[in-house]
Amino acid sequence: MFKRSKTMAGIAMAAALVLTGCGASNTGSGDDSGSGSDETATQSEWAECDMTEGVQDVAEVSGEDADKEISIGAFNGWDESFATAHLLKAVLEQDGYTVTIEPYDAAPAYTAVADGSIDLVTDAWLPITHEDYLNEYGDQMESLGCWYDNAKLTIAVNEDSPAQSIEDLAEMGDEYGNTIVGIEPGAGLTKQTEEKAIPEYGLDGMTFTTSSTPAMLAAIKASQSNGTNIAVTLWRPHWAYDAFPMRDLEDPKGAMGGTEFIYSFATDGFSEEHPVASQIVKNLILSDEHLSSLENIMFGADNFNGQDNDAAVAQWLSENPDFATQLKAGELG
Repeated sequence: MFKRSKTMAGIAMAAALVLTGCGASNTGSGDDSGSGSDETATQSEWAECDMTEGVQDVAEVSGEDADKEISIGAFNGWDESFATAHLLKAVLEQDGYTVTIEPYDAAPAYTAVADGSIDLVTDAWLPITHEDYLNEYGDQMESLGCWYDNAKLTIAVNEDSPAQSIEDLAEMGDEYGNTIVGIEPGAGLTKQTEEKAIPEYGLDGMTFTTSSTPAMLAAIKASQSNGTNIAVTLWRPHWAYDAFPMRDLEDPKGAMGGTEFIYSFATDGFSEEHPVASQIVKNLILSDEHLSSLENIMFGADNFNGQDNDAAVAQWLSENPDFATQLKAGELG
């Protein structure tokens, strides 16, 4: 199993990265998170990932797949889960595979991978968010590597606004209407902002509004139309970074938590039975630009708005004509 053991600086602060802040709903119950402030053995074990490890040209893989039917579980409400599942589906189907994508909540998805009900998931957040699932099911799954290395909670502003750091908001709040626009009241991102960022940066003089993720996105769109500045709670990966000219504020105190990796996991023995398909999954590496643009086409209100994920991926691949070839050749890194 592909595991890394190097400790990431400041990772203990990522406990609230429970994010929920990684999907369309972001209700943030915290059910998907690990717990505790001290780094555990599992957190240390998965605290760093080399995205290029295990990558190679599919043409060099020895052996053939036992069959060409693959099932992928996608987490309900997590945009990047459906984005990567449908992207892999499109690439695999180019080579004659039949791929089904089944929606799951995170907990039953891990159970399904562990018992072989589905072949793989592509949205394992480590070392913090999905630590408990690795503790429970790790010996029944195999890692197919990590494909994204910048998963985090943020406070973001429009690109041309003056603040560079969260701490600047204490003096520049009037530039942003003395308001930080949040998402759902119960989200992990909301809790982190309320309990860590606002007190640590002295932002008590600003109003922190909470409502919903769609309302936050509508506020960004309105600010762009009106030419006004805006500060919002956001997270990576998210398609808003492609849809709007937004940038993250620096977080010198680490108040928003640490950075996580996103891995793919398959049922134990998958790579032996499917050496070619597993290599394609291992070769997946997505930059912020690739992922946000793909998600924007899939879920952006001005695009497919989540109504036809396969058509959205087909459009994205047509706009990125070298991607599938580079993926199969192991050249995305």
